[in-house]
Amino acid sequence: MFSSLPFGLMFFLIMVFGTFFSISSPYWLGIWAGLEVNLIGFLPLLVYQKKMSESESAVKYFIVQAMGSSFLMFGSLMMYNLLFTWEIFDIKNIMLGSIFLFCGLFIKMGLFPFHFWLPGVMAGLSWMSCLMLATWQKIAPLFLLCVLLLEDMNYILGLIFCLLSVGSALIGGLGGMNQTQLRSLLAYSSIGHLGWIVFVCLCSSWAMKVYLAIYISISIGLFMNLWYANFDTMKNLNKFVENFNIMSLLVMLLSLGGLPPMLGFISKWVVMSVSVSNVLWCFVFLLILGSLMSLFYYLSLFFSVFFVSYKNKNLVFFSSDKNNILLAGNVLLNLFGGIFLISTDLICMV
Repeated sequence: MFSSLPFGLMFFLIMVFGTFFSISSPYWLGIWAGLEVNLIGFLPLLVYQKKMSESESAVKYFIVQAMGSSFLMFGSLMMYNLLFTWEIFDIKNIMLGSIFLFCGLFIKMGLFPFHFWLPGVMAGLSWMSCLMLATWQKIAPLFLLCVLLLEDMNYILGLIFCLLSVGSALIGGLGGMNQTQLRSLLAYSSIGHLGWIVFVCLCSSWAMKVYLAIYISISIGLFMNLWYANFDTMKNLNKFVENFNIMSLLVMLLSLGGLPPMLGFISKWVVMSVSVSNVLWCFVFLLILGSLMSLFYYLSLFFSVFFVSYKNKNLVFFSSDKNNILLAGNVLLNLFGGIFLISTDLICMV
């Protein structure tokens, strides 16, 4: 990717610097500046193949991110008007300003009801750009949201967060059912997982970090597989199974859907564990419902790939190609990582 774009490594480092600068800043003005630097570094990476679809997605992404930044700036100015400082203070006394701040972060992440832009943007991007958009670009808004939620807030604001996270999980499940393009399907999957992550922010910060780390690790292996195979739509399924390691895709799809006892199930188990001792446990049922709908289209893709490959008699479990060593390691991690974590947790309980 970097070799295809002049100064590609420089833009990537600018993007990483903007994220870390935004997370480490204690002032709203610094947070906004870090997010803008991140945007400046990420936009050139979206159009490195110089395709029309990439340019269209980059323009959409820029407009949406500019809207989110305007909400962040307006909310921080309202807070400065009351407190005469840019520092992060208790948000329960600044209800209107905090609402604008939360809306800005929600727009940048793509959380319900501001999820409308994510499937359209990801549909026109390359696989590596989709990977960064689904993982790295959510780190800064999620950590900032977690910092805000560590402050004391009233019951109504917590209830609103629960409803938004449940809505995101349900939209992620319903929206992916009728998708024929794999990028849009994974975009709705990202929306559904984002609902789980935002919900667990209300309960525990360490649980949010565990869920995010597991989701990023699974997504890296899945998107690298799809990038290696150059698989775009369901119409390419016959061509897809002829030159690809099928086992790696099937395992990572089921792991991303949260099928036990794979690695993706551990993140949802952590959320259910921390929410049992909280009054918000009733919303977990709706989150699980959205996850089941997501698992439905994961299983549909699983059986489509499996039966087409079985019909063509080319169901390859592990290839001898040295480029697939990393993919095989990711498959083993998803297969046995969940079993290992479950067994260690049971041993500690005993």
